[in-house]
Amino acid sequence: MQSTDRTLVEFDGVAKSFGAVKALAGVSLSIGAGQCLGLVGHNGAGKSTLMNILAGTLSASAGRFLVSGEDVSERYGVTAANRLGIRCVFQELSLCPNRSVAENARIMHPSLKGICWRRRAATLIGGMLDTIFPGHDIDPSQLVGDLSIARRQMVEIARAFSATDTPVRLVILDEPTSSLDGVLAGQLLAFVRDFVAGGGAVILISHLLNEILTTADRVVVMRDGGVVADRPASGFTQITLVESMGSVAQEQARREQRSASLTAELKISAAPAMQGDATTLVARRGEVIGLAGLGGHGQTEMLVRIFQGQRKAQAGITVSGNTAMVAGDRQSDGLFPLWSICENATIGSLARLTRGWLIDPRAETRMGEEWKQKIGIRTPDMANPILSLSGGNQQKVLFARALGSDADIILMDDPMRGVDIGTKQEVYGMLRQEAAAGRTFIWYTTEMDELKHCDRVYVFRNGRIVDELSGDSISGERVLHSSFETAA
Repeated sequence: MQSTDRTLVEFDGVAKSFGAVKALAGVSLSIGAGQCLGLVGHNGAGKSTLMNILAGTLSASAGRFLVSGEDVSERYGVTAANRLGIRCVFQELSLCPNRSVAENARIMHPSLKGICWRRRAATLIGGMLDTIFPGHDIDPSQLVGDLSIARRQMVEIARAFSATDTPVRLVILDEPTSSLDGVLAGQLLAFVRDFVAGGGAVILISHLLNEILTTADRVVVMRDGGVVADRPASGFTQITLVESMGSVAQEQARREQRSASLTAELKISAAPAMQGDATTLVARRGEVIGLAGLGGHGQTEMLVRIFQGQRKAQAGITVSGNTAMVAGDRQSDGLFPLWSICENATIGSLARLTRGWLIDPRAETRMGEEWKQKIGIRTPDMANPILSLSGGNQQKVLFARALGSDADIILMDDPMRGVDIGTKQEVYGMLRQEAAAGRTFIWYTTEMDELKHCDRVYVFRNGRIVDELSGDSISGERVLHSSFETAA
């Protein structure tokens, strides 16, 4: 634990248990003003639990928690955190979807009251959006529920950094770029460095290790509820950081050459609704097809049209086979929040799990346990509620649902959001195995490094396919060039 006379927050032997599950095992950690602390670890390592204690949404089972040297362990909560200038941008966004952007800003700033408070709230949140994400197109009067997940994340970030009567001293960013494209992520991380240079503090949680190493001053690694490494970011490389987390560092896999027998059969032919020319997305049996480009330019809409095209005729869409979708916005489009982990994992395979007209509970349990082991879902019991899992483990359940189904076409909408690097490596290997066995994948990703796992990549701009990449032409530079190139 590093502590200085500028220490802002300090954990001293903090522990937290949920029944028999020990989420934190005596964590000692500090962060000072003018510092960006990178916090990494596998899903379930204890990062989110520790940050929920800091945000005031959880209380510790044991240990002390100090802010500016004062022990606040016994009288701390969300209200106290806000009063002390501590804010959190949660991985699972906390905005009210039936309220406008400005009204959501008011929730965190009760001092915005009286006549014309909506206008003042709109000015506050709009100004912070302008500062962090110059060139954004978010109107403060828009309903949050009408925004894409990327824009919702932008609003949540801007709300956390905005200040009225209390200055912002420390902001927790839990996977803040998980739904942002490369340009928006770059804008945010540049703002973080400016905020820290001005004396603020940021705790950055990210499974994108390059973001951690280039943005953080110091990196803390957590594993199994404890801190296993704490040193300056300059003391890590991506490989040593992965090793500290307990994962095996793997070299980038070379793209596998599919045999002619796998790639001959056409599975999908799809044209974006706004295409306007003869360009078509084509996917054959055993291929992994990437969708790239800036967020919100038609990639998700393309996946939805393909998914719907297998069930109902869609103009310009031909689908040969059954499809399954791994949703990017798991809270809105993926999870059944009142169901168990097992039920969420097996819902896509009910036809195989029924005996007569009824679901066979033993077959359902067997399938759930099989995928718990296969994909590493961290839970003592698959009968537990799905919301008892961390965000990354919830995403694993969505993978289990899709891969465990009989679908021969898997559609993935930026599916690695909030998933740790060790699990990513396992999923990448699983995707390659499934593709080699003949499954077809259509994969939208905002992470440039993930494009290397694709056989071909289609770049989208303004709802249209503007470039097709394959082999050595698949690169971040080429994707960015196509994303911004002025149309002829």
